[in-house]
Amino acid sequence: MDMGRESRWDKDAMTVEIAFALVTAAVLAGVIFAVAWALALVLGLSGSAGRGVLVGGALLGAVAGVGRLVRVLLRFDKQRRMGN
Repeated sequence: MDMGRESRWDKDAMTVEIAFALVTAAVLAGVIFAVAWALALVLGLSGSAGRGVLVGGALLGAVAGVGRLVRVLLRFDKQRRMGN
C-alpha cells in the first residue's frame, strides 16, 4: 500500500471521528453551561453575580469542549498511526 495516500475507508473514518469529536465537545460544553445556568436560577443570582456565574460556565464549557475535541482527535491519530 502506498503510504503517501489514504484510502477512502481511512478518509471516511477520519470524517466520522471529527464529527464525533465536534458533537461530543458541543454537548459537553452545553451541559456545563446548562449546569451553570441552572445554578444561577436555583440560587436566585441576579445582576453581576448571575452574569459572573454564566460567564464562568461559558468559559468552563468552552475549555472542556476544546479539551474533549483535542483528546478525541489525538486518540484517533495515535490509533491510526499504530495501524488499528
